[in-house]
Formats: sequence, structure tokens, C-alpha cells
Amino acid sequence: MIKENQKNKFPELVEAIKDGMENLKASNITILDLTELENSVCDYFIICDANSNTQVRAISNSVEDNVRKTLNEKPWHTEGLDNSQWILMDYVHVAAHVFQAETRDFYDLEGLWGDAKVTVLENNF
Repeated sequence: MIKENQKNKFPELVEAIKDGMENLKASNITILDLTELENSVCDYFIICDANSNTQVRAISNSVEDNVRKTLNEKPWHTEGLDNSQWILMDYVHVAAHVFQAETRDFYDLEGLWGDAKVTVLENNF
């Protein structure tokens, strides 16, 4: 859950992705704000993890459904559906990353983008 003083800090797309993740009990949701970094690949990363490839796929479906329902947008590109260890949903300015926990630890996107502003959300469950 985004704290009250942080509401409206993020664009609608970030909120819709976050809500889609929360709907399926994604763990450790983290938002990386890359807007002030030079040469960043997009404006925001929203990262979460799950316990199984089934849950990873379900969360990515929830994100896609919620974004389509609330903003009438679909991802420009999606990768990782074959093995569901890490699904990347590219919305051009925002990238949603749904990981299995071990895979997230291995790739450590938060460490790679350590200069980004980081918002860690509380689990709602």
C-alpha cells in the first residue's frame, strides 16, 4: 500500500500496475523512479516477486487486465511467459517486472539501478 503522503506521486500507469500486483498478493513491491537518471531505459520500474511460476504468470495477467481496464492500455512488449521465472511487461515509459524470489535476488535490479529513488510498499496481506 502506498502511504497517504505518497499518493499522486506516481503516474496513473504506475498505480494501475501496482494495483494489479496487489490484487494477486505479490510480495515486496518496489517502485524505482528513474526519471532523474541519465540514460535510463524508462521512467519507472515496478518490481515484485511471487512464490511460483504459476503465481508469476497470474500476477502478470492481473497487471495486464487492470491496466487495460483502468487505462485502456496494453503492454508494448512482454517477455518471459515461457518459463515464468521473470516476466517483463514493457509499457514504454514504465516496466513491470514480476519475478520468482530467487530470480529477483539473482538479477538484483534494485542494486543495478541503485541511484534511483526507491519506494518499497507494504504488503496488504
